[in-house]
Amino acid sequence: MNSGLLHTMQALASSLPLRALAPGELLFEAGEPGVSIFCVISGSVELRWSADGFEQFGPGEVVGVGALVSDQHRRHGTARALEATELIEMGREQFLFAVQETPLFAIELMANLERRMRGLDH
Repeated sequence: MNSGLLHTMQALASSLPLRALAPGELLFEAGEPGVSIFCVISGSVELRWSADGFEQFGPGEVVGVGALVSDQHRRHGTARALEATELIEMGREQFLFAVQETPLFAIELMANLERRMRGLDH
C-alpha cells in the first residue's frame, strides 16, 4: 500500500464521486474501451489478463492507468472486486486537474507504477 497516494486520493475523494462494488462485481472487462482510472480507497480488486496472470490492488493503488496514455485504449485485462470495495473513478480531465492541483499525485502514481513493474519482473 502507498500511504502517500492513498492520502492524496482520499483528499480528492471529496470532489469526486465514489464507486462501490460488491464482492465479485465486475469493474471492467478485457477489450472494453478504457477512459478512466480507478483509485482504490478500500477493499481490493483483482486484474486478470490470463488464466494464471493477475495482480491484486488494494487501498492506495490505481487500476487501469493505460486509459490515461491513449485515447483509443482498450482494457488489457478483466478487473473484479474481491471484497466490498470503494474506488474513485477518474477520467483524463479529472486526472489532469488532480495533477495540476496536487503535483505530488503524479509522482506518487509513477512510484506506484514503478513498484508494480518491479514486482512483475520477478
